[in-house]
Amino acid sequence: MSQVEKKEILQEITPLEEHDFMYVADRHKAGYDYPLHRHDLFELNFVENGAGCERIVGDSVETIGEYDLVLITSPNLEHQWLQGDCHSNDIHEVTVQFSLDFLDNCFFDTNPMCSIKNMLMRAQRGLAFPLAAIMTIYPRVIKISSIKEGFYAVIELFNILYELSKFDDARELSSSSFAQVKPNMESARVARVKDYISAHYIEDIRLEQMSKLANMSPTAFSRYFKLRTGKTLAEYIVDVRLGHASRMLIDTKEPVSQICFSCGFNTLTNFNRLFKKRKGFSPTEFREKYAKTKVIV
Repeated sequence: MSQVEKKEILQEITPLEEHDFMYVADRHKAGYDYPLHRHDLFELNFVENGAGCERIVGDSVETIGEYDLVLITSPNLEHQWLQGDCHSNDIHEVTVQFSLDFLDNCFFDTNPMCSIKNMLMRAQRGLAFPLAAIMTIYPRVIKISSIKEGFYAVIELFNILYELSKFDDARELSSSSFAQVKPNMESARVARVKDYISAHYIEDIRLEQMSKLANMSPTAFSRYFKLRTGKTLAEYIVDVRLGHASRMLIDTKEPVSQICFSCGFNTLTNFNRLFKKRKGFSPTEFREKYAKTKVIV
């Protein structure tokens, strides 16, 4: 039986009131001290002069460069920026928090808005933008806090979101299983396969089995799945298993070996190798890093 820790991620209380749309914080700081947290609002977070800082989004832990820009649209996705090896005394951070119903609003199904909706969907796992995207919207992000009239500030935010939605090379950060995100915009075939993997990731899952589920030949299905997801079937299964393993490492005290087999891996050696390759840390190091960032509330 799992020994679940009596810990929760800090639930941030945001300053927006009932009829407010967005909140902008433009800060210059010497370091980071805010704990790992989550909140109901969407967040676009820009960092300048932050080389060496660590960024945690879900089960993604990365060291950022001079510039960093991340969009998060899931209320369940914990995140934090840490000092790490950053030696800057003037970290510039602009945080835009906003409320937006894009799933059930037909406005976002119109052609002009579809790229923004697709981006918001992907950002449920956290979305990190390339430097080219950051430089494109840099002037807009820097000035948004100085816009006094709310209407024009909202328009500027949509301008920023639209420009960012043009960059297909933005990277999803957290695994979908860790972020507890279900696919909403999938082909029926891919959705069936993903649903099956989500329910049976502990079991041995074969290409032939999934191709039959999709009613395709194995070769055709392999190409189709890679085209639709950007990953091979094997890569996707490993990501799902690692996401569940990451959650267990954080939320339970189960031994690493038990977590390994509970998440569908056949050998501890293979689990450790894949975890280190995908996450940048061993399972033990990952657990220790998260233990330092969680707070009791």
